Amino acid sequence: MIKKQPKTFIGRFLQLEASGGILLMIAAVVALVLANTPLQPYYALLIDTPVEIRVGPLELAKPLLLWINDGLMAVFFFLVGLELKRELLEGELSERSKIILPAVGALGGMALPALIYFLFNAGDHIAMQGWAIPAATDIAFTLGILSLLGSRVPRSIKVFLTSLAIFDDIGAILIIAAFYTDKIVLSALLVVVVCIALLFYINSRQVESRTTYILVGVVMWVAMLKSGVHATLAGVILAMFIPLHSWVEEGYSPLRNIEHDLHAAVAYIILPVFAFANAGIKLAGVGTEELLNNVSLGIAGGLFAGKQLGIFFLVWLGVRLKLTRLPDDISWGSLYGAAALCGVGFTMSLFIGSLAFEKTGVNLFFDERLGIILGSLASGLLGYLILRITLPASAHSE
Repeated sequence: MIKKQPKTFIGRFLQLEASGGILLMIAAVVALVLANTPLQPYYALLIDTPVEIRVGPLELAKPLLLWINDGLMAVFFFLVGLELKRELLEGELSERSKIILPAVGALGGMALPALIYFLFNAGDHIAMQGWAIPAATDIAFTLGILSLLGSRVPRSIKVFLTSLAIFDDIGAILIIAAFYTDKIVLSALLVVVVCIALLFYINSRQVESRTTYILVGVVMWVAMLKSGVHATLAGVILAMFIPLHSWVEEGYSPLRNIEHDLHAAVAYIILPVFAFANAGIKLAGVGTEELLNNVSLGIAGGLFAGKQLGIFFLVWLGVRLKLTRLPDDISWGSLYGAAALCGVGFTMSLFIGSLAFEKTGVNLFFDERLGIILGSLASGLLGYLILRITLPASAHSE
């Protein structure tokens, strides 16, 4: 018997992200295993392998880990930008009534985790660089955990979590742009400005060739890399200029076409590779001192307590003030379970952590990753258990 495929775009998206989240878990576990066995030197050798590209005087030389974090993740942010543009123009976020619920939840889910981290690390200038780490939500992991509950999960919870994650991504993009940039190189930034102007001109001339946009985007990415502004933002900027609707072929969407082509690559290759490269931490010798480190506690506490309490309280406040309302098939109990799941901040938290501490000269990567893993594991387990208890035995997910 042929399995029925979801007909709607969001149905296909949710199905893809759920399976991608499971693969993400496997990649993270493999990295942890390699980092804690006699194979650890080979794992370290792999991610530290120098990779260099040189064209005349232009040189890009980085270890493999940074090519993954700066290069592959730019493609991920390009996809995030495409999804954001589509959702704002004609998707779940195009109507005011649909965006208030996830928007207020996302606001609480970013503010309270950052506050909890601040309370643990106030006064430590180096540690405070990581204040934004627990503010992120990993939608791939979250939907992967939801998939374990099967058809009992109503579609409205999946849409709520996906929409909330989009607002989280917007917040992460703004945070990266504002707080995690190096010393600005004006000559390279000028090239970025020229690329943006060229993209605007190409779009205004109704050009639909993806090759043209991507070529300009690659130049902009290199210039962004050299400018001091984090290179992944080039992906978001490029996405804003991809046409949603075709000017020459009725019913065709260049943006949707690129988004469709990228989804599988991001879900099944880019994010698992990122998790594999960044999740490998040595747990041998971890004791009370490491577990009670303020950075680890701030991140774990922010993800586990800050996310669920911040999201739930602001949504509850919004409903009480009649700014929004809960969908009919979401109870307060299941909402709390969904809020707890948002404490799984794995991919984006690791990414922000790599930006926060890489320039400080102080090695806090172990503390950061330990806090992310502990907070994400606890949040995923609690969210799963609450939803298993509060959701009915079956629901019409589609």
